[in-house]
Amino acid sequence: MVFNVCHKTWHRIRFVVNYHRREECKLGIVNRSMQAAGVLAGMFSIFSPSKDSLDGIEIEKFMTEPVSNMEKLEKHRTNMQARMELLIMKIQADFCRALEAEEQDGSKFRIDRWLRKEGGGGVSCILEDGQVFEKAGVNISVVHGSLPTEAIKQMRARGKKLSEGGPLPFFATGISAVIHPRNPYVPTIHFNYRYFEVTNTDGSVEWWFGGGTDLTPYYLNESDAVHFHKELKTACDVNNKSYYPKFKKWCDDYFFIPHRGERRGIGGIFFDDLDEPNQEEAFQFANSCAEAVIPSYIPLVQKHKNDGYGYSERQWQLLRRGRYVEFNLVYDRGTKFGLLTPGARIESILMSLPLTAKWQYMHKPEPGSEEDKLMSVLREPKDWLKIEA
Repeated sequence: MVFNVCHKTWHRIRFVVNYHRREECKLGIVNRSMQAAGVLAGMFSIFSPSKDSLDGIEIEKFMTEPVSNMEKLEKHRTNMQARMELLIMKIQADFCRALEAEEQDGSKFRIDRWLRKEGGGGVSCILEDGQVFEKAGVNISVVHGSLPTEAIKQMRARGKKLSEGGPLPFFATGISAVIHPRNPYVPTIHFNYRYFEVTNTDGSVEWWFGGGTDLTPYYLNESDAVHFHKELKTACDVNNKSYYPKFKKWCDDYFFIPHRGERRGIGGIFFDDLDEPNQEEAFQFANSCAEAVIPSYIPLVQKHKNDGYGYSERQWQLLRRGRYVEFNLVYDRGTKFGLLTPGARIESILMSLPLTAKWQYMHKPEPGSEEDKLMSVLREPKDWLKIEA
């Protein structure tokens, strides 16, 4: 028991110190916190040695503590559940800090670590009303419990070999981010990478990975589109050269808004139910794609965040955000699953929605306008890298 208390306390102290350091607290609070941490660390070192990384991942750089107990993560470090949780904590921290670095007014993410009484929890990082990002959400969740019957039906309809009948034990972990910039010339990005396990009544376990990254510009810049897709293709090719064309098409099809006859954006990659060739290679693929988010997106932010724009560009941005809302609330699979999950945290599920959006009756862009050029690509997806036969 002494070991457990000391170990947990030491990790909490380090996260507190690092949190204060990031916030650059005044009046010597950081120094006092570090001094206190040093004293307590010396006291506790006989029980639990300091550990700055776990299998190459620097846990002290996370936005906050992982959802799972650190002792559990260390003990089961080779287990896919633990490996995926550590990966998404790292991706969350890396991406949040990359976004904060682009803010010119010192805007920072609000960190909300929450627990779910049915099992597990998550960390929601939200930035609102920044100078560059009007709203940015980077969430991770690590949840477990009983999968409701309705969710089982949906998964069986997709070909999952799940036992019929009542609820089944499940584990799900993933990261989801949506970034709504203020400047209409900076595109919105969404990415999601997740891992799922369901235990059947006979004890067998069904597992799979899913995810993707996609871009939603308000004004079409072809060089931006090419850059974005090149980064994703590179991440795919490291694992399997057939992945990019296959998952690009899946993305174009998935983000289609049937009642509008258009796509949400210019695509990217999307995949689900990935359980081949084996668990390790599927994990490495998800890892490669998640690591590609920053190089695919941040250069576009840096390129356009200071571009000039006016009232008409802003109104078009708001109209396109309306389409974003329509897709997320009506068609998005992740939103549906989240709302069906017992103990669902609605604020985190709906963090993808922008602060402001607009609907205008029978609006159509002027033929030949920059807005119309975007619409032509949304109606007919383009082969940005010219690799399709």
